[in-house]
Amino acid sequence: MSAAATFCSTLFDEWVAGGVRQVVLAPGSRSTPLALAAIADGRLAVEVVFDERSAGFVALGSGLTGQPAVLICTSGTAAANFLPAVVEAGLSNVPMIVCTADRPPELRGVGAPQTIDQIELFGRSVRWFVDAEVPDDADPLTWRPMATEALRRAETGPVHLNMPFREPLVGTPGPLPERAPTKEQQVQPRAAVSVPSSLQLARGVVLAGGASGVEARRVSDLARALGWPLLTDPLSGLRLDPRSVAHADAILRHPGFARDHQPEVVIRVGRPPASKVVNQWAASSGAPVIQVGGPGQIDPDHNVALDCTIDDLERAIGAQWRGALGSRWAETWEQSWFEAERIAASVISAAIVDGPLTEPGVAHAVAEHLPIDGALVVSSSMPIRDLEWFGGSRALAHSNRGANGIDGVMSTARGVALSGRPVVVLIGDLAFCHDVNALWGVMASDVDLRIVVIDNDGGGIFSFLPQASTLDLADFERLFGTPHGADVLALAAGFGVPGRTVTDRESLRIAMSERGPRVIRVVSDRRRNVEVHRVLNDLVCEALG
Repeated sequence: MSAAATFCSTLFDEWVAGGVRQVVLAPGSRSTPLALAAIADGRLAVEVVFDERSAGFVALGSGLTGQPAVLICTSGTAAANFLPAVVEAGLSNVPMIVCTADRPPELRGVGAPQTIDQIELFGRSVRWFVDAEVPDDADPLTWRPMATEALRRAETGPVHLNMPFREPLVGTPGPLPERAPTKEQQVQPRAAVSVPSSLQLARGVVLAGGASGVEARRVSDLARALGWPLLTDPLSGLRLDPRSVAHADAILRHPGFARDHQPEVVIRVGRPPASKVVNQWAASSGAPVIQVGGPGQIDPDHNVALDCTIDDLERAIGAQWRGALGSRWAETWEQSWFEAERIAASVISAAIVDGPLTEPGVAHAVAEHLPIDGALVVSSSMPIRDLEWFGGSRALAHSNRGANGIDGVMSTARGVALSGRPVVVLIGDLAFCHDVNALWGVMASDVDLRIVVIDNDGGGIFSFLPQASTLDLADFERLFGTPHGADVLALAAGFGVPGRTVTDRESLRIAMSERGPRVIRVVSDRRRNVEVHRVLNDLVCEALG
């Protein structure tokens, strides 16, 4: 019998009792006690991911269900490759239990192979760190409390357990220490915040973003009680709400509408949208922002007048604050937004559906034809913007907007797919190449992953920036366009993943209806794409008059 085996079995027994069901394992030697304990517990699903950076994002995607996945790797730089996913989880409040195996203290700092300094490796991105003692039989009563504390701390983000093991690494667990009676955690309620009378103004908007932690129904009820429109992005889960304005980016490009509809107050729920147009319009209005929910502090424009909860606002509305209600022009205010939304939605849909398959058209089609019970994961570059601007009322997605990186997109989707749902990924070719190791071993995994790749041979988002028009073309392409010439279908085929190129909306719909894993490629031209966006926005402005 081995103390290390008993220690690891005890941790998993405690975590399973707390609801954990998923382990993501990057194989290695020093983590053997953790790996053997995980596969021996029949209550756990173990996903083996060969690349550590990919494994980190798979655990992130799994954690979006609300229950942390246990993420395991061996010692050395394997642990360092978890950093991007841990950073994203920390910024997005995604639960995760990171277990990095390590050499015992006598092998640290003496040139032992595959040994680095893993103490507090992830810095302030984790909610809790512990460098565990080498397991022995002296004090097993500390094992369950450590597991319990890790699970508790992981409710709001990642925790890091660094675990040194001595050889031999293979062993049989002995009897597990008994579980202590569960103690009720006393949670201190947050103090109520008063909404000052200076913010009880006549008209405003509710900006509904992602990662708010607020139930969608309550956000909808808030907007209805105030008589204000909901400006929604796809990460909010509110696009189907009857008060939703899904095309705010295009609408607010109309100078007259933007000028005449400046708000007197903005309630922002969760993160800001990806749209620079919407964010700049809100900031330039000078309206105070009431921030509700979201991970960490959210105040990029330094204009948040009040940070409160949805409970605080509901109390204020019930007691005194009626916003636009009762105003003689309240109905005109909200109806003008809804009419603009109707016009923009009609114009954009007609132009996209009847025209050739463009990048905005791909975003629209993916949103419209998402499989029943399917989830959508979108790259945090041009695809999330196209989905926000042109995806329409059915656009509902997850995107890693904590750090806004393009790495780990497919791996995150693979983690989401561990829930058994079909998952569609909308991604650019650069982000695809960044995370191509997500496909390593995916055909042996029971996941339904349908990857739509917009292939414009480079970084399409940079073509919308001033660099595209001010730099010499050769310099721009070298520094920002970054054409790579990679064949994304050949890359997928190298991992055994089938794929094909589609050229029209119907072919895309059919390809999306087929079970994955598979890759669906849509070819685009970066320069042409800029013009497509301009034309669509001009059509909306013209229709608004």
